[in-house]
Amino acid sequence: MRYPAAALVLLCLSPAAHAQPVSAHYAAYSTGLNVLRLDAELAISARDYRVHLTYHTAGTVGALIKAEQDTTVEGAFVGDRPAPRRFYSFGHFRGRPRVTEINYPKGQPEIRALTPPNEEEREPVPPADQAGTVDSVSAMAQLVRQVNATGRCEGHSRTYDGRRLAELSARTAGREVLEQTSRSSFAGPALRCDFEGRQLAGFRLDSDRDKAQRPRRGTAWFAATTPGGPMIPVRIQFETDLIGNLTMYLAAPE
Repeated sequence: MRYPAAALVLLCLSPAAHAQPVSAHYAAYSTGLNVLRLDAELAISARDYRVHLTYHTAGTVGALIKAEQDTTVEGAFVGDRPAPRRFYSFGHFRGRPRVTEINYPKGQPEIRALTPPNEEEREPVPPADQAGTVDSVSAMAQLVRQVNATGRCEGHSRTYDGRRLAELSARTAGREVLEQTSRSSFAGPALRCDFEGRQLAGFRLDSDRDKAQRPRRGTAWFAATTPGGPMIPVRIQFETDLIGNLTMYLAAPE
């Protein structure tokens, strides 16, 4: 999944005084078919956060497009801003290995590993544009922290994943009631956050530039799934390039 889709399923972050591990499980559907399974494990405190994400394609799509990824992000909060320390991701896409490792000495991204090499696929992102960016998972941690602290979604971040430079913005769209469905373990009132992501640089060498720069929009609904618990994303809708519009539901553990 390309930004911001992968990050948006990692919003299950609670601003607790002490880090308590939390697990969340999601199933994504497109045109009525289950196409993706995602599992997240995380711990977050007032100062630090750690997120571990695994996903793989499923069903008919999984038979046609085999993709899996394992991502870990560690960082801290400085004021109300995320400060990642290390981003590491590995997996396979259509049989080819993909690895990304980024460290953040003095708060700036430093690529330690990138497989396949970026020059095989994309235009380089100038170092000046990389400065001050965070990974997309850390950007979403900031958003969830704000949702739990203020009940609002407004925010803006610039992200860099070793290949693409992008920006993400979010706004509060009110409260809605989510209907009961067999695909989800949650139904009821939820806070709606609309978001928009747009790629700024790092375009594929063979891409349609106008299409690649088109804003990608989506919606995440937040609610507490236990009395007094943190607000987490219970449903997410977003656009993808490969398999169209997806709806991701919070699911019961298998």
